[in-house]
Amino acid sequence: MRFKDPYKIILYPLQTEKAVRLREAESKLVFVVNPKSNKSDIKKAIERLFNVKVKDVNTLISLTGKKKAYVRLLDSAQARDLATQLGQV
Repeated sequence: MRFKDPYKIILYPLQTEKAVRLREAESKLVFVVNPKSNKSDIKKAIERLFNVKVKDVNTLISLTGKKKAYVRLLDSAQARDLATQLGQV
């Protein structure tokens, strides 16, 4: 299923201890996404919403049924700036 609206793909950013460690160590941000979206949809939505370049996307479906996207950005400075923009200080 292809989505046109990036706001229907990216639901909200996830702020946990693990997410903070991933952001600092590997320039990864964690988002909860629509369960029907695929990796390319997620990549295009992140790039369109936040004006950043995405290196790769990994997804995980949790036991509660939420789909998480681990998004690695090309530059660690972009990850810090985007996290600050999202209020994840």
